[in-house]
Amino acid sequence: MGHNVDIEKSQSPGRYSPPTYVFAARALRDFGDGFVAVLLPVYLTTLGLGPLEVGMVATLALLGSALMTLGIGFLGSRGDHRLLLIGASGLMTATGLALAASNTYAIILMTAFVGTINPSAGSVSLFVPLEHAFLSRSVVDAQRTRMFARYSLIGALAAAAGALASGSPDILAGMGLAQVAALKTMFVIYAVLGLLGGVLYARTPADTRPAGATPMPALGPSRGIVYRMAALFSIDAFAGGFAVQSMVALWLFNKFGLSIAAAGLFFFWSGVFAAFSFPVAAWLSHRIGLVNTMVFTHIPSNLCLILAAVAPNIELALALLLVRAALSQMDVPTGLSYVMAVVTPPERPAAASFTSVPRSLAAAASPVIAGALFAAGHDAWPLIICGVLKVLYDLALLCAFRHIKAPEEQ
Repeated sequence: MGHNVDIEKSQSPGRYSPPTYVFAARALRDFGDGFVAVLLPVYLTTLGLGPLEVGMVATLALLGSALMTLGIGFLGSRGDHRLLLIGASGLMTATGLALAASNTYAIILMTAFVGTINPSAGSVSLFVPLEHAFLSRSVVDAQRTRMFARYSLIGALAAAAGALASGSPDILAGMGLAQVAALKTMFVIYAVLGLLGGVLYARTPADTRPAGATPMPALGPSRGIVYRMAALFSIDAFAGGFAVQSMVALWLFNKFGLSIAAAGLFFFWSGVFAAFSFPVAAWLSHRIGLVNTMVFTHIPSNLCLILAAVAPNIELALALLLVRAALSQMDVPTGLSYVMAVVTPPERPAAASFTSVPRSLAAAASPVIAGALFAAGHDAWPLIICGVLKVLYDLALLCAFRHIKAPEEQ
């Protein structure tokens, strides 16, 4: 396992280790995603668009992310991860500037498709397979789940802070700025965050493989298990697409008349609860295993979502959604660790991509369906469908992988 720690010891620029820069870059990116997920439906409705159009933007954003992640999966086994991450940061900057400059629905759709905008609460983008592969080679197996828990904790706290910052347009409007201009200012800030992230990625070490070296294989001996995981993860993602953060925000705005500031505060606490579940997930996985942690924390969270959909008042709905937030993301660091654990090191970039891409493709189909259900007056059904499908996924995951252990569990 000595190769796993060489990066930390010999290639660390300055006094910080390479993972520190990746953690910081993710924090900036997720801070931007945190306020964009809340403000995107507000911005689109301010431009005169309805729930169906909001769902279409979310769908195209997830679809474009899936296709770019697929391409990154192939390039990640052959190219320099640092350069690819810097390029992705440049795309994030371009995305923010394009959204700030446009009032046209067609241009917004195109920007959502080719850009990095993220309508969900999780980190779903072309950054993901590159960061996962980079981080998994920086630690030994016994530390991998704990490292991914820190990675997820930092991202979730940053996203929570970003959700809280979604109330900034109200402050700007109170200072005399028009609402549309205030919302566009937030997209400019998103662009700046992408620029700063690129600077941080530039501090990580370049690819050390010698020139002319044979590219690492995409998928080899682990192909079968990766395909099975990808298929199951697709069910989970399709279900999750019905309740991405932008659509939940739209549901709260439409059903309960929640203000932007109140929604930002709610999503802040939702993100905080999710963030602090990550260290608990790492602790729990050492006692009951990665797969058991993923399943037995996920099922109760989905039952809470179903109950929230039919809650008679906003107080009960928000309480159930907060309980869900405290449980629903515990499968994130454990799932990341599990995928990296059951494949060989050279396969990790491709495995991260092949398990991420089907998720994004599957998730891309659901927001537009949720938007159509909202537009037809069936506000509760997207959340109910999400919860039921996710419970079925959890049971299937347990049946398929309960006997396949990570190296540190054997």
